[in-house]
Amino acid sequence: MCVPTETPWTWTMVPPGGRPHIADPPCRTESGIMKWTRPRRTARLPGVLMALTGVAALLLLVRGSERAVTARPAHHAPSTAPAAHRAPRPAIQPRSAWLDRATSRRQPPPRYDDRVVAVFVHHTDSPNDYDCADAPRVIRALYAGQTGARHWDDIGYNFLVDRCGTIYEGRAGGADRPVTGAHTQGFNHRSTGIAALGTFTAGSSVPAAMTDAIAALAAWKLGPSDTDPRARVRLTSTSDLSRYRTGTPATLPAIAGHGTAYATTCPGAALTAALPAIRAKAARLQGRTRSDRPQDLKRSHRAG
Repeated sequence: MCVPTETPWTWTMVPPGGRPHIADPPCRTESGIMKWTRPRRTARLPGVLMALTGVAALLLLVRGSERAVTARPAHHAPSTAPAAHRAPRPAIQPRSAWLDRATSRRQPPPRYDDRVVAVFVHHTDSPNDYDCADAPRVIRALYAGQTGARHWDDIGYNFLVDRCGTIYEGRAGGADRPVTGAHTQGFNHRSTGIAALGTFTAGSSVPAAMTDAIAALAAWKLGPSDTDPRARVRLTSTSDLSRYRTGTPATLPAIAGHGTAYATTCPGAALTAALPAIRAKAARLQGRTRSDRPQDLKRSHRAG
């Protein structure tokens, strides 16, 4: 009998436009292989011969069962084949670069998905005139506000990028892994959230270093699933509070603004206008050419 592993933690982080969707943990089932234990030597000779005959037949049955189980294809095993289009890993500052002991709070273990097929871009709606050396303090303040008065368990974004193009690891769990974030209500499954530090409404200037870093990060995160950053992917909503009712399939850009999936103006009109250029640069970093047709690369990914 397969029983999912439960976590003892009861609180969850529900930021504006970000309710975590937790992937079901893998279950292990019994193989069903028959086992045989040696019978006691209490029977007489004719009985012994009959018992040996029965044992031989049982052993044949056991071996046949083992072969059948071994030969059964592992339909749910993750693919180990290398992706055709991978981008190099950009430099990423770890959580320790901005999170200190005085600010850090106790939190549940991280959760993971099987892969990342979509990137949602956000802005933090914070001032733009910070010094880049002060970015860790800005991130620390965001974290403190979310985990303090709002009682969230961690920062919701998987990554944050400052105006100088420095990338910071956000939500705990490992930058290299498909950590389930809490950034886009209804579409946190198989996605990663990248937040631009600042406010990028209409008329704002979006630094080139920032958009270059977002493109590099998106290209790298989408590489293992071989997702074209210019393509559209099919996801399934997990929340009625998103733009799509729970269970509704949605075809979205592989690199999308927060407002594409949730009723919000995030990431601001200026950063939203930069998304086509970010997609194109991410595709180039993956080694894709203009002759690639994203519509032919459309993928279907249902939230399990």
